[in-house]
Parts: sequence; structure tokens; C-alpha cells
Amino acid sequence: MKKIGLVVKSDPKAKRKADEFEKWLRSRKIEVIRKKTTAPGQKNAAETLPPAPSDLAFIFVLGGDGTFLSAVRWIGNQDIPVVGIKFGEVGFLAEIAEESLFAAAEKVFNGDFSLKSRMRLSVKVIRQAETLTQETVLNDVVINRGALARLAHIETYIDDHYLTTYSADGLIVATPTGSTAYSLAAGGPVIHPAVPGIILTPICPFTLTNRPLIVPESANIKIRLIKGSSGIILTFDGQKGLEINDQDEIMIQKGRHPLNLITLPDRHYFDILKNKLKWSGGRA
Repeated sequence: MKKIGLVVKSDPKAKRKADEFEKWLRSRKIEVIRKKTTAPGQKNAAETLPPAPSDLAFIFVLGGDGTFLSAVRWIGNQDIPVVGIKFGEVGFLAEIAEESLFAAAEKVFNGDFSLKSRMRLSVKVIRQAETLTQETVLNDVVINRGALARLAHIETYIDDHYLTTYSADGLIVATPTGSTAYSLAAGGPVIHPAVPGIILTPICPFTLTNRPLIVPESANIKIRLIKGSSGIILTFDGQKGLEINDQDEIMIQKGRHPLNLITLPDRHYFDILKNKLKWSGGRA
């Protein structure tokens, strides 16, 4: 018997479809492990639940990109393949339309799909020589000033070589997958997921010559706040936040455990990109 995971957006429409899908799966003798989700603004259930069982064959995510990122956190460093079914507005991670759910599931169970490896970032926060927290992110890690805080002054090093001190509202460090998320809204470039690089995008920089920068995926990035900094928040994939200060060092590098994303034969990255960004022009 196959066992699959099901992560569902906290939304009545998505829950109804998930109930229908779960019944359909069980009629085919497929065991379902359904992860609890919380409504926006409530404590993330992923922080209190145990990680996804290691014997899951696949995980289906019914929701938008936020739900997908919650599912990725549930997986942790495991290699469980994931497929996203769209129940949101603009999003790039949940590629398949809700009306195609059952047809997509048939293809997945018949092996008619490919796996795409998506780079993740390993983020470690060190305070007074001790690891305060360690996280793995799929999209981005963001340093952001609070609503009443002054500009953030962010010392940035690449492979222990000083790069610059960003004076800005914040700084986004993103994967190619995350290039179409917050980084894009802040003026960063769109990077194809197969391109090996890490993006540094300043948020509203005080110096206009501080532009987005792509560094090799092998780079080790070290970030510190200048002395006296306060009211600065570090967020991981928009799912978890942590207040940081001038005693902290943030170490960011390519993670050892990429995400395995299920892609169906009729889904193409550039078609999804054109559709989501509403670019003009038809198919060639």
C-alpha cells in the first residue's frame, strides 16, 4: 500500500476538495497522512507537529505558495517528492490547476512525471559562539527592519571577503526558486531554477548603486548588523521570524538537501512564468 502526505490550505474550498481527494485515494487503497494547517495569523502548526513520516511516497499540497512552503518545512531534510495544486492567486510553486487534481494524481501514481531538484539554503544564526537557530529555506531568508526602526546597516561578506554594508530597509538572500517571490517584488532578477546561483537583493537601498547581485551557489555568505542596530527581524521563507541584533552572525550557504519537485509532462517553466507574470505574446 502506498502512503502519501496531504497538506491543505486553511480554506473551505480547498478543504472540500481535499476531503473528496482523500476519499478517492482511500478507495484505491492508498493511505493518507494529512498534516494539520492553521489559518493566517495563527501559530504555524509545522512548528509543533513532528516531521513528515519518512515512508511517504509523495506529498500533495492543495493551496498557494504559502501552503507549499509550509509543506516543505514539514518535510525538513527528507527527499520526499512534492507536487503543488493551486488554490491561491499568484504563485509559482503550486503549478497544477485544481480542476486537474485527479488527472495529475493518476499520472503521478503511474510514474508519468519527472523530478526537478530545487536548491535550498542552509541558514545558521550564531550568537556569542553558540548556534541560536538553524533553518533550511526553499525561497529566501530576509533581513527586514521593523515598522519604526531606522535603516538597517548590513555588513555582508562573501567567502570571508568583505563585500559591502547595505544601508536599506532590508536584504533578501534568495535561491533561483525564490527569485520569483519577494526578491522579484524588490527589483531582483528572475533566475531559472536550474541556474546555479544565490541572489542578494537589497530592499529600498539608500545608495542607488547597491543593485541585486548573483553569486555562485558555492559561496558562503556571512551577514552582520552594525553596532547599535535594533528592531531588525530575520525571516525564513516567510514562515518563521527571529529578532536579531549586532551580536549575531548569519551564515548562509547552499543546503545539502534539495527539494524534489514533481513536474508533469505538460507543464513547462517558461509557460508558467509567462502566465504568472502576464507577459504578452502567444505560443510559438
